[in-house]
Amino acid sequence: MAKLVLGPLLRYVDASSATVWVETDASCEVTIAGHTARTFQAGRQHFALVRLEDLGPRTEYDVRLDGESVWPEPGSGFPKPVIRTGEVRRIAFGSCRAAPNQPVGPDALDAFAQRLMATPEPEWPQALILLGDQVYADEPTEATKQWLRDSRNGTKEPDGEVVHFGEYARLYHETWGDPEIRWLLSVVPTSMIFDDHDVRDDWNTSAVWRKEMADKPWWRDRIRGAISSYWVYQHLGNLGPDELARNALYAKVKAQDTDVLPLLEEFAEEADKEVEGRKSTWWSFRREFGRARLLMVDTRSGRILDEGKRQMVSDEEFEWIERNTEGDFDHLLIGSSLPWLMPHALSHFQSLNEIGARKPGWQGKAAEGIRQAVDLEHWPAFRESFDRLSRMIEKAANNGSATVCVLSGDVHHSYVAEAEFPRPTKALVAQLVCSPIHNEAPKFLRPAFRLSWSRAASWVFRRLATLAGVPEDLVHWRKTSGPHFGNSVALLDFDGRRARYRLLSATGEETASVLLGREPQ
Repeated sequence: MAKLVLGPLLRYVDASSATVWVETDASCEVTIAGHTARTFQAGRQHFALVRLEDLGPRTEYDVRLDGESVWPEPGSGFPKPVIRTGEVRRIAFGSCRAAPNQPVGPDALDAFAQRLMATPEPEWPQALILLGDQVYADEPTEATKQWLRDSRNGTKEPDGEVVHFGEYARLYHETWGDPEIRWLLSVVPTSMIFDDHDVRDDWNTSAVWRKEMADKPWWRDRIRGAISSYWVYQHLGNLGPDELARNALYAKVKAQDTDVLPLLEEFAEEADKEVEGRKSTWWSFRREFGRARLLMVDTRSGRILDEGKRQMVSDEEFEWIERNTEGDFDHLLIGSSLPWLMPHALSHFQSLNEIGARKPGWQGKAAEGIRQAVDLEHWPAFRESFDRLSRMIEKAANNGSATVCVLSGDVHHSYVAEAEFPRPTKALVAQLVCSPIHNEAPKFLRPAFRLSWSRAASWVFRRLATLAGVPEDLVHWRKTSGPHFGNSVALLDFDGRRARYRLLSATGEETASVLLGREPQ
């Protein structure tokens, strides 16, 4: 009899349909709330994405493999798995979650799940947005490092880093296998995007970095394992019914009755390639949460770096993002693993460094070394894209919504910054950051983060940037909350055309509460 290895993960949910993802240890038929799907095999793992339709406002469910009930487990003390459709009033988000047994303080998502179990169901969030670094492929646990040494038996992969699909699978088992996390992911619909550690630290920082990695004998296997596992574990569940119906790779996977891993790895290799300023695969996607729209932007794999270009995403993908800022909604959410608005001094420094890295000789090499050493790879380090995003957001803020919020993580501290354009916008525009969920910023860096928000540091680096030829910012911003340190989960509560950002620490303390929105003009 097949066994449930991981899941169920409740992924896509709209007004009347949902998808639920599972991993099993053998081929089987998966049934959830009367809807059935056959598993597909990738390597030694087996997976299914079950599509449920014609749902009411509340549907309790169990998971059956070949007709046998396997979830919830007998004697489970957790609330029953449930799928809720309808109004979206609360969204949780955050990024950077190391494995539960890593020594980086309490896990805020695990603590959030435990509090949720004692909370009335109507107060649960209706969506969870994970903004990158779901797994740390380059920083596995000590147990996984030893497992890699034992299983590889003298092969030449880098010690202490995962490479192959099955090794990535182990990371997801560690990260999502905790009982409280499994329950949380079974009742709150989850949208996800990768960041660098899902593949490797500094992934696609620059063309120089990309070439350095390409020269390593194990990199081809690494990118094939990383992207193929991302497609299975994260991306597939981001897609709604219409998108799944149009997805050519998913159709091929469902049609095969043999191991599809070679097919996925071939796809992954092509997805990584940049050809004439384009990528064959887009990972950005759109979700509708009632009166809020989420545009999730891929700020890692979509980068254009060859032939002297530096763009966060291709022109073609950016045009798609821009088109989708139009519509009838109260709140526009732009999901970006990397913040758009950063501490002022750090923002100016990144734009300054980009210019320095273009210079020939030792100056360019030094600037590239600094870029990689201190992670100067956010939106301001892709200045053309930073300005284009700023123009897009300014335009979107006059299209009828009440708020335009960029949701981000990555930087290992949390804050809120309100944007101000030369001409006041109708909607409030804010950068909302929650990072990390389970990690930590080295304590010696915390004073530097605080200093980088100061007026003096901002003035110095803005002056240096101007002298180097960095254009004036199209947007100005001021920090309205933070910086906050420590493991946290953020909540975004909607009340008509207003919203509120709240930051909950791993101890349950509310460390920030910021009201967002303006009266209609």
